[in-house]
Amino acid sequence: ALKSLQSRTGQEIHTSDWLTVDQAMIDGFANATRDRQWIHVDPQRAAAESPYGKTIAHGYLTLSLYPALRGLVDAGKPLAPGVKRVINYGINKLRFPNAVVVGSRIRAHCTLKSAGEAKGSIELVEEYSVEIEGQDDMKAEPGESVSFTFSTPGTYEYVCTLHSHDMRGTVIVR
Repeated sequence: ALKSLQSRTGQEIHTSDWLTVDQAMIDGFANATRDRQWIHVDPQRAAAESPYGKTIAHGYLTLSLYPALRGLVDAGKPLAPGVKRVINYGINKLRFPNAVVVGSRIRAHCTLKSAGEAKGSIELVEEYSVEIEGQDDMKAEPGESVSFTFSTPGTYEYVCTLHSHDMRGTVIVR
């Protein structure tokens, strides 16, 4: 899997299907995160006061769609041949330069930045951006997602190097 992935470095390796961001999705995210700012959840006020004329999705809502848009939640479609588990490790950089207005259709574009060995797994760094249908500047969120993939069954000790060394865990691959 590593050599296969490394040969694709610098290439767009995934484009998702289109997804419509509707008010019910925005309201559900607002309720889950308790971020109920009017620009997200009050269509009447947004129509009157927002520069967009409508409500907009939370930037973090669009970010939270990454696993689904990337196709990481379908066990029947592994990231690469032989991959059995994917652990989202973090984000290297993230910006929200464009608003996603309610009713917009979005899709993800993922470009492989690097793939390397990392303690029994493969560390992947991908640039993730969101295209907003009909906008000239398509990137709602250019950022880099970091994940570890595991192909070989076994038990792997995990230490989060982004946080303290007290943050430890075990990854079991069957």
